[in-house]
Amino acid sequence: MAARHQFENSNEIGVFAALTNSYCLAAIGGSENFYSVFEAEVGGEVPIVKASLAGTRLVGRLSVGNKHGLLLPTSATDQEVMHIRNSLPDEVFVQRTEERLSALGNCVACNDHVALVHPDIDQETEEIVADVLGVEVFRQSVAGNVLVGSFCKFSNQGGIVHPQASVLEVDELSSLLQVPLVAGTINRGSDVLGAGLLVNDWAAFCGLDTTSTEIQVIENIFQLHHADSSKAVRDIRASLLDTLV
Repeated sequence: MAARHQFENSNEIGVFAALTNSYCLAAIGGSENFYSVFEAEVGGEVPIVKASLAGTRLVGRLSVGNKHGLLLPTSATDQEVMHIRNSLPDEVFVQRTEERLSALGNCVACNDHVALVHPDIDQETEEIVADVLGVEVFRQSVAGNVLVGSFCKFSNQGGIVHPQASVLEVDELSSLLQVPLVAGTINRGSDVLGAGLLVNDWAAFCGLDTTSTEIQVIENIFQLHHADSSKAVRDIRASLLDTLV
């Protein structure tokens, strides 16, 4: 299920954290409540690593990764890289890249199989993304925006893109990524989906301002309804029908 969350009064939790199927990166210096929400939802399945990048807490925007690997900007210090490497599972490959567009989380969107990248990204970086993350890479824009990591978010189950993306563009992206997509918003109408939403194959976190309608869209497209919750809904429907009959 999707959980509402906040980092020091900011609803842009995707700026201060990153979530994949094999780890969760969270900015250092947060409150215990910030980490406890992650612990409660995904702590049993993946390690939660408190880290900084380039001396900042913008770990969600400066890095990009999936279950296979994690890419960090060249501005990340040796100590930060070493700490992250030591904290992540052995099978996750961590590498720095010399990409001049150093906010990698804004310029790359990926799941475990496919990545969309900024059209102006270096050829060398494109190859590193393909090798380290083990994905097929496509240079792409979303609704005319080149910051694909900011304006779309997708997992292996589904994805959500900028609200101004046309039906044709959503269909094209969906066939490219091989997952169902929907145009939508986060945090009460914000189109910066990458900053306001964290998601993997079984959990999602969004800012406190996110409306119940937005959460419903997120849970449906990312298929976050657990089997037991859908069973409960079926039971309720059955009992309502019995009552009506």
